Amino acid sequence: MVNRILAPDDRALAEEKVAEPAVHHVPRGFSDKFALGFTKLLRVCADTFFAKKYGHRAIVLETVAAVPGMVGATLTHLRCLRQMKDDDGWIRTLMEEAENERMHLMTFIAVAQPTWFERLVIQLAQAVFYIGFFGLYLISSRTAHRVVGYFEEEAVISYTLYLKEIDEGRSPNVPAPDIAIHYWKLPADATLRDVVLMVRADEAHHRDVNHGFASTLSGTAIDQLPVAPYPPHANEIRMHA
Repeated sequence: MVNRILAPDDRALAEEKVAEPAVHHVPRGFSDKFALGFTKLLRVCADTFFAKKYGHRAIVLETVAAVPGMVGATLTHLRCLRQMKDDDGWIRTLMEEAENERMHLMTFIAVAQPTWFERLVIQLAQAVFYIGFFGLYLISSRTAHRVVGYFEEEAVISYTLYLKEIDEGRSPNVPAPDIAIHYWKLPADATLRDVVLMVRADEAHHRDVNHGFASTLSGTAIDQLPVAPYPPHANEIRMHA
């Protein structure tokens, strides 16, 4: 079991430690190789479709990223009820992951409004991915968590590239949306760069937690690296118009 680790409220520490793009779980066996291959295929599709439109990429992909946590929590909840056993904290962790990814979506909607075509893609992608991931989790929860771990590895890379676009002036460093300032407890003068750092930190944490879950299910959790720090989040979710 990999427990959630809360980072201190220190933005400099978050930027330094949160999301080392080089972190990668080396696949072991067919399950891991399938998960990595599937992730790389989706990465090619995302790169082809969105190129460097990182704000729009985030909107579409976060609608998909919020699915695994909810599916995993639901099926783990049902399994624990059937077996009359404790969940060891997995359900709460996965539910929080799903909510966190949804907050990423709400944040980026305030930054880059999706087009009608992107909204259509979201509808189709969510339907296909939900059914597919639900089936995968029923067949092999280990593989499902490994898929999410690799998804999050790619998310960390994508947000690192987004930071580079902002730092080099190709993407405007606009003021942070109010919803992001509240959720990540950012200062009033926070910018989009600050938000991307926090989102990247979230994804790094989800990466390590899901790889840890997968390794726990395979009986090899002992070789896991420490879980990336998790930025502090608001206890109450407050939406902004």
